[in-house]
Amino acid sequence: MARLGLIVVVWAGFAMSAYAHFLFVRICPPAESGRVAEVYFSEYASAGDPRFIDKVAGAKFWLQTTPGEFRPLPLRKLSDRLRAHVPVDGSLMVAGRLDYGVLNRPSGMFLLRHYSKAVAGDAEQVNRLAPKNTPLEIVATFEKDAVLLTALLDGKPLPKATISTVDSDLAGEELTTDDQGRATFKPDHPGLFCVYTSHVNPTSGEHQGKNYDEIREFATLSFSWPLTPSGADPEAVSMFEEALASRAAWHDFPGFSADIAGEVEGRPFAGSVTVAADGGVELDIDEDPFAEWVQDQLESITMHRAADQTPSPDDPKPVVRFADEAVDHPLGRLLEFEGGHFATSYRVRDKQITSVNRVLDGQNMTITVLDNTENAEGKFLPRSYTVQYWDEQTGQPVRSETVQDRWTRVGNWDLPAEHTVTTASADGFSVRSFRLAKHQLAGNKAD
Repeated sequence: MARLGLIVVVWAGFAMSAYAHFLFVRICPPAESGRVAEVYFSEYASAGDPRFIDKVAGAKFWLQTTPGEFRPLPLRKLSDRLRAHVPVDGSLMVAGRLDYGVLNRPSGMFLLRHYSKAVAGDAEQVNRLAPKNTPLEIVATFEKDAVLLTALLDGKPLPKATISTVDSDLAGEELTTDDQGRATFKPDHPGLFCVYTSHVNPTSGEHQGKNYDEIREFATLSFSWPLTPSGADPEAVSMFEEALASRAAWHDFPGFSADIAGEVEGRPFAGSVTVAADGGVELDIDEDPFAEWVQDQLESITMHRAADQTPSPDDPKPVVRFADEAVDHPLGRLLEFEGGHFATSYRVRDKQITSVNRVLDGQNMTITVLDNTENAEGKFLPRSYTVQYWDEQTGQPVRSETVQDRWTRVGNWDLPAEHTVTTASADGFSVRSFRLAKHQLAGNKAD
């Protein structure tokens, strides 16, 4: 496998320096805020070069989820890349174009153009998606153990074209298309792959007030292999199960009662609460408008402490795998959960779940753990975390909540002592909080 030399070859054919950047688009796995496509001007579709971000900010991209139907895809400029919101579910293609500009090199004046594309989803559905019909394009047909790549020039097969492949280690190979513009690529390991080709159009012209003698065009395509992963990764399963087992749980829980008092947006309330051995909550407070919110919060707290949330050896193994190759993310490895009813992905670090990503009621929701505390058994209890919501269709932020929990030890159990939720949204800023006191375990005197 050749390494960085791959990139040198294409440019050397144009008598240019070995320094080369291409326009890549990558469809990322579902994670925080939902799912995004990111556009990079770099050597590979993983991180961009901030020196050129202003030059590539004018790129135009389109999204295809239904064969033949493209709609404009709005892009946001970040420090080193462009980013767009895309659907979490389904198969899709993101395709775009960048007229980079006229460059002056010893070999002459030329217009540099990039055509970039990425696909993701079910192989049969992706194979039915239509080409973007850019002047230069690579079309992929996904088979069981190979990818059939077709180079198109003005919609027609481009024979004897060189297609270069590159993986996340910048290793790859060069393929040559046949008389039908086709070449077969057989990835030998899973991961993100990029392929690209080039063409010189001898047409001269003018662009933004500058004359050029020819057009140098590059087409890229990125995809994950396999396109639709299946099955579990034993290391990911072990990491996830270890994090679940590290959470504090109420084993042999007898239930408890307590006084409760709090304040919702400036209005106080007080009363009592009883939590049954099975986690059921009975609430009696003097402000009915707040009862539903308090009840929901208490039921969530008790549900997460329930002992049946802890996996046992007899439980079926979760189907979990690593969603990407990033091993040094500050929040930990991204884990994709297959068949999960509540979450699409998690992050785990230091035996703790640090992030939970869900699609719920038309919104993408992300829970990010800020701080945990250890109990007497060395198990983790949540201390503070955020819950953020984005519109599933537009990707626009909806609201953000910060939650703080405090606990008190009663007998062998860690019981809720204080719960505060601050919310920021278009409606403004609000604070809701309650405190529990005089906890009494069922069958015991007050502690």
